[in-house]
Amino acid sequence: MTRFRHLLLILVGLLVWIAPAQADVFRPAYLELRELAPEHYAVLWKVPTAPGQRRLSAYPVFPEGAEVVSPPVGTPVDGALVERQEIRVPGGLEGKTIVIEGRALGVTQVIARIERLDGSSQVDALEMEQPLFTINEPAGAGQVAWSYFVLGVEHILGGIDHLLFVLALLLVVRGVKAIIATVTAFTVAHSITLAIATLGWVSVPGPPVEAIIALSIVFVASEVLHGLNGRPGLTARMPWVVAFSFGLLHGFGFAGALEEVGLPQAAIPLALLTFNLGVEAGQLLFVAVILSLRRLFQAAVKRPMRWATVATSYAIGSVAAFWVIERVASFWNPY
Repeated sequence: MTRFRHLLLILVGLLVWIAPAQADVFRPAYLELRELAPEHYAVLWKVPTAPGQRRLSAYPVFPEGAEVVSPPVGTPVDGALVERQEIRVPGGLEGKTIVIEGRALGVTQVIARIERLDGSSQVDALEMEQPLFTINEPAGAGQVAWSYFVLGVEHILGGIDHLLFVLALLLVVRGVKAIIATVTAFTVAHSITLAIATLGWVSVPGPPVEAIIALSIVFVASEVLHGLNGRPGLTARMPWVVAFSFGLLHGFGFAGALEEVGLPQAAIPLALLTFNLGVEAGQLLFVAVILSLRRLFQAAVKRPMRWATVATSYAIGSVAAFWVIERVASFWNPY
């Protein structure tokens, strides 16, 4: 009875924590400034919408002296409202700051990007407590690399569905060599599809991919339970095959996140590489933390805790099944 209560508490706790997160939470507000001519900029402001197409309250405030050339025009697009306008800023934007204001700033992250006439760009993930976008002089390769590396780390650590897939794999795979092979296969696979999708070589619709990503988590979670019941499945026998196969799908999910931010035209290979390295760094950090916690837990308990694995697997599978239903339903109601 005690074990059942423990299992139930873990299941309910994970459901309450994870389900409202709506899986891959990388739905930032996005500000893009594209220089059309000296002192003249096209502005794109994309802000997520709440259920019912209700616009979240967040707005860019331009530097003093900025002139509106064409007023903002809004269009609903895939769970967000996109507003476009043109502005003129005497003296240009270099050295000036754009402030994001509104009540929704505690709800969504803000990504800001400027693309200059010479092809150089600047991209920043703004601090939620102080969302200020200060436009600097054209960045060197080091600054571009660091910006996209940080974005990659932030995306993977905020992408709960990707992390749950990796966690489910770690519940199946045993042994350092097997874990290394599995994580490497997942890395290689999603690196391939991230690159080809971001470069525009392959175009895959986002909603079906997101639904299949959630289904991949259900599959691996069920494989954990099969193994505990003495019926090891494909994941236990050839984990790298499963990791590579589903990793291809997860790569398309990463590409969707990178599409939100865009790539600097003057440094596309560098930005793509460092974003991917950031994803890998965040993933390896997650794996290291999980393995360390598991070792500490086993050392403290000093006996098998099968019920904990069962509870975690049921929790992961239940949340992922909820996401499958939610994402399939969004095919007909994207807002």
